[in-house]
Amino acid sequence: MTLKRSWIDSANSAETDFPLNNLPYGVFSVPGKVPCCGVAIGDAIFDVATAEASGLITLQGGPYLQHGTWNPLMAAGPVVWADLRAQLTTLLAADNADTDTLQNLLVQQADAQLHIPFTVAEYTDFYASKDHATNVGTMFRGAENALPPNWLSIPIGYNGRASSVVVSGTDVTRPYGQLKAPDADLPHFGPCARFDIELELGAIVGTPSQGMQSVDAADAMIFGYVLLNDWSARDIQAWEYQPLGPFQAKATATTISPWIVTAEALQDFRAPAPQRSRPLLPYLRESGPMLYDIDLSVGMTPKGGAETIIARTNANQMYYSAAQQLCHHTTSGCAMRTGDLLGSGTISGPEKDMRGSLLELSWGGKDPLTLSGAEQRSFIEDGDTMTLYGAALGAGFRVGFGACTGTLLPAKPLPDWATT
Repeated sequence: MTLKRSWIDSANSAETDFPLNNLPYGVFSVPGKVPCCGVAIGDAIFDVATAEASGLITLQGGPYLQHGTWNPLMAAGPVVWADLRAQLTTLLAADNADTDTLQNLLVQQADAQLHIPFTVAEYTDFYASKDHATNVGTMFRGAENALPPNWLSIPIGYNGRASSVVVSGTDVTRPYGQLKAPDADLPHFGPCARFDIELELGAIVGTPSQGMQSVDAADAMIFGYVLLNDWSARDIQAWEYQPLGPFQAKATATTISPWIVTAEALQDFRAPAPQRSRPLLPYLRESGPMLYDIDLSVGMTPKGGAETIIARTNANQMYYSAAQQLCHHTTSGCAMRTGDLLGSGTISGPEKDMRGSLLELSWGGKDPLTLSGAEQRSFIEDGDTMTLYGAALGAGFRVGFGACTGTLLPAKPLPDWATT
């Protein structure tokens, strides 16, 4: 895996998330124009909507890129996906001698506003990291009963809210909910006091399906991946989650990075399955590597302060791949649609600094973190900005996602009818 060079100089830097090897898909706008599809390349965006409209890009069955969302292209399937990537690689490669027209289709990322890159059909969140599940289980049930009895056999998940998915840079407001102190007889209604993040990888379904899909077929359905922060109200969750699981505690917001890194761009970074302490049932077994070697980290920035990286882990720490999650999702006959989003669940590793949530990092608030400015945190405070980073590392280049960031705003005042 070596750097593919582009005629756009900034794409040849070892520090950029967006070399020619990547070519992630997003939606952008500039003042006075409607959002349109674009591809990140170095510090610029290549306007693929205009390129398609002018005939520089031609795709069988198209046009696909004229709608301000990538869903039409996603639904077209892997053959069209590969064709577009091949054409973009040719257009943006260093050996392309005819760049005068293409130069006019570049917009600086600094001058553009980024939007959610696809229309989210449904959202499902899984629980696919063994270390995360073990840490949380140990805190609440003790080490001897940390993993639920089914965890080593089945990808556990729940259906979330597509309406709560927002793009990076969107502020998040501290939620209200029912809370119950351990020594209280009854709950009260108030703002969440233990607000948290979850470091996740989101898989995006491209081609739809009817009926059960094999792991290999499910893998081929996945268009690409985003970083995903499933903001979590831990104190609300503690009171509400029995017996049906997360509900309002996970409905405030789910932030995704603005660029879809395609499955094809990540193909060279496949990682093998983990050692399993229990054989999987045949329908969930992989035919080859299904995870990815993607370095992940979490940054925390207090209002007016400097960022501290509070966790570093890797997507290869997942126990169940996105393909296995998607396969399992289809076994009930559940139809999967273009734009379905599957969250991996918090990705944690075996070491303390590899934990992908503040719940784990502070061990339920008992062991606060010290930030670079000497401030301490057990959970997120108003004004804190949380940022997820991720990149697969090649030889002298990186295939990155861009930042996935959000700032927590104070809870809004309650209306009278909620308090009297």
